[in-house]
Amino acid sequence: MSHDTQLNRYAELAVKVGVNVQQGQYLWISAPVGTENFVRKVVRNAYEEGASNVHVQWHDEVVTRTHYERAPEEAFNHFPSWLVQAHDDLVEKNGAILQIEAEDPDLLKGISSDRVTTFAKVKGEALDAFYGAIETDRISWSILAVPSQKWADKVFPELPEESRMKKLWNTIFKTVRLEHEDPVAEWKQHIERLQARALALTEKKFTKLHYRGPGTDITVALPEDHIWLTGSSKNQAGAAFIANMPTEEVYTVPHRLGVDGYVSNTKPLAYQGNIIDQFTLTFKEGQIVNVKAEVGQELLEKIVAMDDGSCYLGEIALVPHESPISSSGILFFNTLFDENASNHFAIGSCYPTCVKGGDEMNDLEREVHGLNDSVVHEDFMIGSAEMDIDGIHENGTVEPIFRKGNWAF
Repeated sequence: MSHDTQLNRYAELAVKVGVNVQQGQYLWISAPVGTENFVRKVVRNAYEEGASNVHVQWHDEVVTRTHYERAPEEAFNHFPSWLVQAHDDLVEKNGAILQIEAEDPDLLKGISSDRVTTFAKVKGEALDAFYGAIETDRISWSILAVPSQKWADKVFPELPEESRMKKLWNTIFKTVRLEHEDPVAEWKQHIERLQARALALTEKKFTKLHYRGPGTDITVALPEDHIWLTGSSKNQAGAAFIANMPTEEVYTVPHRLGVDGYVSNTKPLAYQGNIIDQFTLTFKEGQIVNVKAEVGQELLEKIVAMDDGSCYLGEIALVPHESPISSSGILFFNTLFDENASNHFAIGSCYPTCVKGGDEMNDLEREVHGLNDSVVHEDFMIGSAEMDIDGIHENGTVEPIFRKGNWAF
């Protein structure tokens, strides 16, 4: 199968399965320069599926790097009101947003961590309503990736330079199941398998999970009426979409004040063009009380201290070690892929949809229920072939969930 044919299939998958464009729907695509060929195919597919208008917002890594290097300090305390309005308009129109990633994992290496975290906080606060719509599945959204040369260089440094992009393309195609004769049908079956696992976990009604592995011994309480979900969701109009492509996880929400112990990462965290690695977070009554990192200590400390909720957990996700992406043995330096190769936690905001009726609760009701809120939502990977996880029932009964990194039931 030619590369162009694969690209066409990938674009079709993004439109029909990722955001699942509906008749008359508005689609916003966020994409970096260098992805024009693929984006044009996505736009064509979107219109063929009945989109009313497709807007592409381009961004350029060189411009982004230059901005962080040379802009005055006050620039990082401002997010344009017109751009806030554009995001709000997308929500009001019940549109969909497709985010295409191709970022250099080291894009902002050496940039002041103050600039990086200050703007991340300002952006998060300005787009609070938009991110709220994302977290409650009010609108359809999806994230997928295409290679860039610098990203491919980071992932496959051992290969000849001219072979790296092709290798990353083929790897991405495989992770999104394009090798199957009918990828759309294969995705339907894949999601059904994940949903069966999520339903089984929900029905167990665990009150806590206990994780043990190298550098990790942590207990996570779960709120009453919690629900395990998959990467497949439905927007407020009832249309299905898949937020992350690829996706291998089932996930839920922890109780904000019920996390105790310590946890260490097993894969690097790529954050805003920086790498954070070899770190351990210690929790007491839900709060991160100690941060140690061999790489990116200062940046990680600032992320954790970004607001009142950034030092608490917002998500826990289960991914078996023998999942397809993990079995590839490839370290992507990209959370979209690495989180789907490993059990992971997210510090910061939660997905209220992980609690029965959570998307209809107000802020106070969510807080009482133990749900966390923050401008931060950063996944970090903790899984390995050595990890054991137990589920603890209300009566104290313990049931194995993971043994040696894989499902135990």
